[in-house]
Amino acid sequence: METPSKSHIGRKISRIRELRGMKQEALAQALGVSQQTVSNMENSEDIDDVRLKDVAQALGVSVEGLRNFSEEAVFNIISNTFNSNDNSTLNAVNLQPNFNPLDKVVELYERLVQAEKDKVAYLEKLLGK
Repeated sequence: METPSKSHIGRKISRIRELRGMKQEALAQALGVSQQTVSNMENSEDIDDVRLKDVAQALGVSVEGLRNFSEEAVFNIISNTFNSNDNSTLNAVNLQPNFNPLDKVVELYERLVQAEKDKVAYLEKLLGK
């Protein structure tokens, strides 16, 4: 049985391309080859170093990152770095306000009272003339 680091390099290329949201045609264009060549490359167990360097550059990863790619590691990184305090927001950003909502209500009430006082003062000034 093969170890994960020495596994099918073509499958790793295919998976990284998919994770990047890139189609075979886009990778082929970046490499200056046909889509069929990319398909054949993704079905190959081994690729020469020059081609591998070009593929890695087109995918925006290092050659070592491409060779050592592990889908399990990607999911572990994602699960260990995503933090949500609320189970209902699995894939969303959970914003916690850094202010007390009651303080905001009081502030708005005070502004409303001040606006009413200003109106009364203005009306008294008009009636006093």
